[in-house]
Amino acid sequence: MLYPAFIEVDTDGTASGWFPDVPGCTFAGDTIEDAFIDARSAIEAHFELLSEKEREIPTPHRIEEHANAKGSDGLNGRWLYIDINMDKFDGRAERINITLPHRLLERIDATVKQQPEYGSRSAFLAAAAREELLKNR
Repeated sequence: MLYPAFIEVDTDGTASGWFPDVPGCTFAGDTIEDAFIDARSAIEAHFELLSEKEREIPTPHRIEEHANAKGSDGLNGRWLYIDINMDKFDGRAERINITLPHRLLERIDATVKQQPEYGSRSAFLAAAAREELLKNR
């Protein structure tokens, strides 16, 4: 499913943006490429959290609807679509009990704290598991 995002590039080359259909979901990067990568990570983490809390995932609208909306005249940037595979958000999250080494758990928690796009320890572990599973297809 394609989710529209708006991205702005600052004079120093850094970039940031948001998803108008997903309130509170923002992304950023040192370059426009980094911001694009962060956009996918941010929306997936956001949807993972919504799924875990059994909340509805917002439906995307077309870029044209957002670009023509009232108040969009002053925006200085560009629109893009982020393609999200919604299959992983269809099922309910299940609580499991796992055991991890203390130092590894501390590193995971520190990463989640530094990178709020993960949202939670569970979202971080799910993202890491998906990434590993995709490598081994």
